[in-house]
Amino acid sequence: MPKIAYLECSRCLARFSAQTPQTVCTQCADSPAGTLYVRYDLSHLQGIPARQVIAKDAATQWAGMWRYRSVLPDVPPVTLGEGWTPMLHSKRYAGVFVKEEGSNPTGTFKARGLALAVTMARHYGLQKLAVPSAGNAAGALAAYAAAAGIEAHIFMPRDVPFANYLEAVAYGAHVTLVNGLISDCARIVGERKQQEGWFDVSTLKEPFRVEGKKTMGYELVEQLGWEYPDAVFYPTGGGVGLIGMWKAFDELEQLGWVKPGKRPRMIAVQAAGCAPVTRAYDAGAKACQTWQDASTFASGLRVPKPYGDYIILDILRQSAGIALAVTDQEILASILHWAKNEGILLSPEGAAVTAAYDKLLASGFLKPSDRVVLFNTGSGLKYADVIADAMHLKRPTPDLPSA
Repeated sequence: MPKIAYLECSRCLARFSAQTPQTVCTQCADSPAGTLYVRYDLSHLQGIPARQVIAKDAATQWAGMWRYRSVLPDVPPVTLGEGWTPMLHSKRYAGVFVKEEGSNPTGTFKARGLALAVTMARHYGLQKLAVPSAGNAAGALAAYAAAAGIEAHIFMPRDVPFANYLEAVAYGAHVTLVNGLISDCARIVGERKQQEGWFDVSTLKEPFRVEGKKTMGYELVEQLGWEYPDAVFYPTGGGVGLIGMWKAFDELEQLGWVKPGKRPRMIAVQAAGCAPVTRAYDAGAKACQTWQDASTFASGLRVPKPYGDYIILDILRQSAGIALAVTDQEILASILHWAKNEGILLSPEGAAVTAAYDKLLASGFLKPSDRVVLFNTGSGLKYADVIADAMHLKRPTPDLPSA
């Protein structure tokens, strides 16, 4: 397993030690300060086949994402079995694979990033963690903090799906519901963290959630026979998964673990009611403007201005990708279509991706023969209340009298 060589700013490339907990770059002249990437010395793994390395790491137990421990921090993990999620081949689209992240603990991809963040928090001896969340990160932090014996302080919009509130409370977290958006929750954490002694594990404000999310990049390449797909569709709120996968592709190429070829086109999908990345991409901007009056029932996409917007936009352009937005009506239609025809109950964020695929196929941006990976970032069951509301579905009265 690798030692962390250093932490590197994504903006100014300043280097920092990983011996003590770090947040964001303290050397940046630009604002906001750059997020920090974990950098390893991977020289000892170069030339060793991936299968040989991974077989050793995953031999004795269900390792989940820790099958890639050779490219993760060398510390004992806090794990609930996250990662190694199914890659489902669509029955109707020959080139489409759905990465089913709903099978993770707490039902979403957020388990990956928070597993790594909490693992490192325990390693550093941190006692109190805080996060603003659109919903799913809250449940994941609450679960992993409970497993690690660490306090979790969670701030969520009051209208999050009820499952997110329920699980955070059940796991014993300190939960505050806020009359506002995730940006309002983030402001509260920022204002109180020093006084309260909280370590902020917000999106891209610490280095290790990216490390957990990058395992999605390793998995999709391994599950496709160590080859890149033509495109990766990712529902983009904070965008950590997209950033993490791009980092994984860089490491895979350093290690020689992926067959030579062009990296996939990265497709960032947003909701029409909150699409700051799409607007910035279309305008040719390097960063996003805050989206006003954000509104969508895909709560994970209701992020008015992602902290890593400059990284996301750069990745889209490097990869010849695109950002696009879909309406809530299109999202709901895709949820129902995929449920009836594929047996998959997508999250609203995942259904934004499937709806976007249809759009790009119809426009000619992609061909039916292109091999693409669509990320369903969570189980639709976690959104039962908001999907039912969108469907105008109420619990029916019994047709027959009780016995």
